[in-house]
Amino acid sequence: MPLESIRNLIREDLVSTDQFIISQLESNIPLIKQIIEYVLSCGGKRVRPLVLLLSARALTNQSKKHIDLAAVIELIHTATLLHDDVVDRSTLRRGHKTAHTIWGSDTSVLVGDFLYSRAFQIVVDLKHAAVLDIFARATPYIAEGEILQLTNCNNPDTSEEFYFEIIRRKTAKLFEIAAQLGATLSSQVDQEVLALRDYGLHLGLAYQLIDDALDYNRSPEETGKNVGQDISEGKTTLPLIHAMRKSKGADLKLLCDAIKTGSDTHLQRILGIIESTDAIKYTADTAKHHAMQAKQALSYIALSPYRKALEDLSDFVVNRTY
Repeated sequence: MPLESIRNLIREDLVSTDQFIISQLESNIPLIKQIIEYVLSCGGKRVRPLVLLLSARALTNQSKKHIDLAAVIELIHTATLLHDDVVDRSTLRRGHKTAHTIWGSDTSVLVGDFLYSRAFQIVVDLKHAAVLDIFARATPYIAEGEILQLTNCNNPDTSEEFYFEIIRRKTAKLFEIAAQLGATLSSQVDQEVLALRDYGLHLGLAYQLIDDALDYNRSPEETGKNVGQDISEGKTTLPLIHAMRKSKGADLKLLCDAIKTGSDTHLQRILGIIESTDAIKYTADTAKHHAMQAKQALSYIALSPYRKALEDLSDFVVNRTY
């Protein structure tokens, strides 16, 4: 099922989520609204709020709190994008100029902080102890992932295990709590909540793995970011880890030096090495393994169009080209 068909299943919820997000962005400071509206208008697949809404619906959600929490997930994600682009010095995001290249790094970071604060405000207003607990534990964990990645920049000795520790924290955790929060609103059955939590975790890992593969085998027109951006930021992702594992001599030295210096001067040669070592296939196969684990986690959830949409979403995540 294509992404648009999945979205159509909960179209009203998505519209309500967008309306709620807009209602939460009111500020006496026009620049805040201007930047947030710019970032949100640059598009995005809205996969994380989609996970939360589908998880709530899959367990016959009876409240409207899932709309508020889907908005929270999107606000947190947008805040992390604003911060990430400053840290990574990225110039392109979804095919548009990044906010910090237009308004400056200081402004972008502070607007990201505003979004985090507003997200916490919404969660507190829900007065749901379990939801607050999940959210409070997750946000520092996500921030730790970003710090881990930052401190590991330009390190060619990054192990596959350490790479997974980074992406589990910085990407998969938000997917995990999106599914877990949706389930928590709708079910008192621990097994159902844990099943959806595991679904979100594996979906998030698959999502990041494909993102890292796309960095080396798709054009900026398709992905909305520069080819080889990860290597220019000194990020040792799985395609590079695998390519180094399979390389020796001059090829291995070239990859190590490129990571250490954050240089994409020899990008075409690097892309050739990645291709010749089947690093993209290895990364994509690893993503498919996690997508399959995500689907298997759903076996505890009763059959419904919403569970089917969650399964289809895991297929979309690994088959996407953007």
